[in-house]
Amino acid sequence: MIADFPWLSVSIFFPIVGSLIVPFIPDEGEGKQVRWFALVIALVTFLITVGAYLYGYDPSEEGLQLSEKVNWLPDLGLTWAVGADGLSMPLILLTSFITALAVLAAWPVSFKPKLFFFLLLAMDGGQIAVFAVQDMLLFFLAWELELLPVYLLLAIWGGKKRQYAATKFIIYTAGSSLFILLAALAMGFFGGGAPNFEFTNLAEKGFGSGFQLLCYSGLLIAFGVKLPIVPLHTWLPDAHGEATAPVHMLLAGILLKMGGYALLRFNAQLLPDAHAQFAPLLIVLGVVNIIYAALTSFAQRNLKRKIAYSSISHMGFVLIGIGSFSSLGTSGAMLQMISHGLIGASLFFLVGATYDRTHTLQLDEMGGVGQKMRIMFALWTVCSLASLALPGMSGFVSELMVFAGFVTDEAYTLPFRIVIAGLAAVGVILTPIYLLSMLREIFFGKENAELVANTNLVDAEPREVYIIGCLLVPIIGIGLYPRLMTDSYISSIEALVKRDVVAMERLTKPAAPIIRNVNMTPALISAPKVEKNLF
Repeated sequence: MIADFPWLSVSIFFPIVGSLIVPFIPDEGEGKQVRWFALVIALVTFLITVGAYLYGYDPSEEGLQLSEKVNWLPDLGLTWAVGADGLSMPLILLTSFITALAVLAAWPVSFKPKLFFFLLLAMDGGQIAVFAVQDMLLFFLAWELELLPVYLLLAIWGGKKRQYAATKFIIYTAGSSLFILLAALAMGFFGGGAPNFEFTNLAEKGFGSGFQLLCYSGLLIAFGVKLPIVPLHTWLPDAHGEATAPVHMLLAGILLKMGGYALLRFNAQLLPDAHAQFAPLLIVLGVVNIIYAALTSFAQRNLKRKIAYSSISHMGFVLIGIGSFSSLGTSGAMLQMISHGLIGASLFFLVGATYDRTHTLQLDEMGGVGQKMRIMFALWTVCSLASLALPGMSGFVSELMVFAGFVTDEAYTLPFRIVIAGLAAVGVILTPIYLLSMLREIFFGKENAELVANTNLVDAEPREVYIIGCLLVPIIGIGLYPRLMTDSYISSIEALVKRDVVAMERLTKPAAPIIRNVNMTPALISAPKVEKNLF
């Protein structure tokens, strides 16, 4: 009976229904009652997703589980189809976990609190839906659902340039979403007959190579904006630069992962032939992300923008992992998304907490606050060490898996692997430099006498320590025992990689037209190989 419970549908609709109740909560205007209601809804949603994992999900199975299907609008081919596999279940858990902590991080919000918590809960259901739905047209609707809440959260509660940042966000993301709709319609109507947009149905269609390349290109643009991929990234630093701490946590912890998940689900899984040709480009774009964003972060003097570019740099490893034809590298990409979701949320929460005390984001105006905020310094240090991939923390394991998976991936020639690994290592070297120098400037740099003399410069509160502690537990747990997370998705990853390797084998044939169509150099690729998961 427990296994037959509609876990995923409940986890989607429960926070959405809860958000609709928020306006009717009796409140005196400061949000004291509303925030407790929102926290309970978010925590129950998290428990529902945990129940789905414990009672309805078997990590050893590679296929779709927790499936629910209802013919919604059959004339349009739209079906309410939800389910979970190794690509989606870990991210569903991450979404509900980060959202619950974001609600707790929003505790000080007193301006329009009902609207603020309404938007947070609505986003919770919408983001879970993105990872759970198994219909491409429904996926597009869920993808669009979270755009408006983010826009309002930026436009109403953001900083001085909030209108500019919010408008740029909506233009980039809504504009790129059109490619998802066009690809969904093209794939759903492909072959004639009644339209069907379910993933299982799309996977069985014999898409031609030219059709796959066209759809892959459009989807790469759409998902590249959300990931984000350079040069489609410029909305992110502006959005982070104006957002509040809870919105930071949702942007870094969840929204960026939607792009990586979608690349795995659609580009790699449903369009394998096109993915075999685009994979080298993904790897090159990943290296560009790592180096360009790391150098840009190094030059930033605004604390929020520095961490924002750091996030872009770390997501480059996801691209390299997705572009590899090894289960280890692809598994590393999946773990990097989960790891960065936790680490990014912790760093951006600390940015918000530091700003609440110093009322400045300029590193030149900070300095000498370490003696007054010792606990805050300790929290910053631990989270920064996690971000720079200190051994024993999740970031180290995920990046190592991507490196090891790609370097040992014989689908690419040895010179190509050496060049890519060497360039990516530059970003790994730059990360500790700019993060540790940032810590030094904030806490032990040139003392700002006016700032240090400020009596409001208090140390971390118990609520803030608790939020960081909740994030550090899985960060350290995964770092010490990676199989805690990798076992939940490795079966699905291996099945995905096998499908892509078959497409690669077709690509390597001398007469394969798929190579001639894109004028790709066959020497870049040699015999593919799938190795066993080492973690």
